[in-house]
Amino acid sequence: MLGKWVGMLILVSLVVPMAHGATPSECKTEKNNLINNCRPVIFGSNPSAGCCQNVRDAHIECVCPYIGPKTALVVRDVGVPRVIKLIEGCGRSVPRNYKCGSITTPP
Repeated sequence: MLGKWVGMLILVSLVVPMAHGATPSECKTEKNNLINNCRPVIFGSNPSAGCCQNVRDAHIECVCPYIGPKTALVVRDVGVPRVIKLIEGCGRSVPRNYKCGSITTPP
């Protein structure tokens, strides 16, 4: 189960929040789209256009609740700088010292 979420969480756990909130239905759709479109990233692939679009559209409140200690360890193993580079490559900015679940970005 953890592996299924990792692709999505790696790419959107550190993104800047969107201006408006998401409904539970929107969050479910976003999670499913991210899992389906961003899974190859866990295996070292660059994010596809579809994955990047999902990263740009993601609502932080849909993702941060799922960033627990186990997922944070996986993200740290992949490398937070790599994750930040991927997110920024998709057109989202990553603030310094930003806390999302069990992950805090570097200062």
